[in-house]
Amino acid sequence: MAKVISTLFISADSIAEIDPDWHFPYYDGNMARAVTEDYDTSDVLLIGRVTYDSFAGAWPDRESAGGPDASFAKQLGDMRKVVVSRQPLEFSWRNSELIQGELVDAVSALKADPGVSGILIPGSISVLQQLLAAGLVDELRLLVHPVAARKGRRLFDDGDAPYHLKVVATETFPTGVIRVIYSPTTPPAKTGLDEARERLSEVE
Repeated sequence: MAKVISTLFISADSIAEIDPDWHFPYYDGNMARAVTEDYDTSDVLLIGRVTYDSFAGAWPDRESAGGPDASFAKQLGDMRKVVVSRQPLEFSWRNSELIQGELVDAVSALKADPGVSGILIPGSISVLQQLLAAGLVDELRLLVHPVAARKGRRLFDDGDAPYHLKVVATETFPTGVIRVIYSPTTPPAKTGLDEARERLSEVE
């Protein structure tokens, strides 16, 4: 069963709609290495229409230019790209295809496909939110910037039930960016104030 992994740049107040003004001051070799590791987990990119248009408008030209990004651009070009859109699309970037059917059903089929080793969702907030609600996301890989953006679209939208997460790994970069990898987990047992007080002495 293939894993569905999300990779996101995000602010300390959960804004996942990137503003270059608060993102690029913190971008360094550590972040680039983390992003590369995230992309190396998968052979399928699952992306929304807006993210696809952004990627397709930049990475093919970077690949052909042969600059410092060319190797990564080639990796992106070589990957299978499944684009979530309700409208027919004409693709100019190689290995791109329109998602077939409803999102949840299509991703469930991709996860079960023995020919797929991993599915990566870069950005694509609305796609990620739908898959989180459906319980199909296996890992959230967040690069948390030390800034409260205060405006923009949040990763976690309003809903009736919380998402309970388990910390798989953390790493702090010299810029103050914190890399956190979460996986979904079962909710803890309900606890009241008295039970919480009983745990006050449980300090490692």
